[in-house]
Amino acid sequence: MRRTAHLPHVRHMKRIVIAGGTGFIGSSLARHLTAQGYEVVALGRTANPDGGNPRHAKWDGRTPGDWSRWLDGADAVVNLAGRSVDCIKTPDHCDEILRSRVDATRAIGAALAQTENRPPVWVQMSTAHIYGDPGEQRITEGDAFGYGLAPTVGRAWEAALAESLPQGMREVRLRTSFVVGRGGGAMASLTRIARLGLGGRVGSGRQGFSWIHEADMNAIIQAAVEDDRYAGPYICSAPSPVSQAEFMRALRQALGIPIGLPAPAWLVRLGAPLVLRTDPDLALYGRYVYPERLLAAGFTFRYPELDAALREVVRSEH
Repeated sequence: MRRTAHLPHVRHMKRIVIAGGTGFIGSSLARHLTAQGYEVVALGRTANPDGGNPRHAKWDGRTPGDWSRWLDGADAVVNLAGRSVDCIKTPDHCDEILRSRVDATRAIGAALAQTENRPPVWVQMSTAHIYGDPGEQRITEGDAFGYGLAPTVGRAWEAALAESLPQGMREVRLRTSFVVGRGGGAMASLTRIARLGLGGRVGSGRQGFSWIHEADMNAIIQAAVEDDRYAGPYICSAPSPVSQAEFMRALRQALGIPIGLPAPAWLVRLGAPLVLRTDPDLALYGRYVYPERLLAAGFTFRYPELDAALREVVRSEH
């Protein structure tokens, strides 16, 4: 086994390496962990060679490189890397969505295989969309996976982790729903739609809208790092999923918008790719997922209810 180069400084804080640490969720997590006293190394497309906390180390998301040295002696690696699904699902985009997740996971595994002093835990992002679009059924971790692009990507993502995980490392898979927070990509789009008076029922409005506040997402990841009892798959979603119509009603109330015009399914299928440059199925389908294993582990949600979560997000943006 190749010995990893020694880091050029004496370390006093626990170190966490975050792949995809410069995106919405990664940046939020980096700020949270820094405030908790961790040394954070965020892997992304750019670097800040002068250091700082969090430190940004450059990687391509496909191959081991100089960034690998930060894994030596780290206390955890957290993999959040993957192309956004908020896009038109062209064949090229579908391929990028799949490969960005699988390639990043395999790159981390290859780097860990060459690391002498590996971190004890690998926390891996996954997706609650792995369960497909099962109507109004309440889904927990043990339910069957679904059919379609997202479940296919989710299965490949988790399989890449299983193939890449070094022997003896603890792994935690986070099957995550829609993350509600400041500046979050899809959240910004929904807020803009609501402000235009268009944030009403989409299609039937009964499709599931499972969500989680960024503060709870950060706390779950920290718990997965620190608590050895966390292992395997967890649904990361607030315990109160709502319908799409209920979500938009709560968002309008938080924003003080009195009206939200409904949109029939045919109009969403026409307008989403043309106007919003995104996939209409993201609005027309959904799932009600429930964090059974997190609650059994004793995790306490700071924002278990949607109204309070959205009020906090809207308030923090002003």
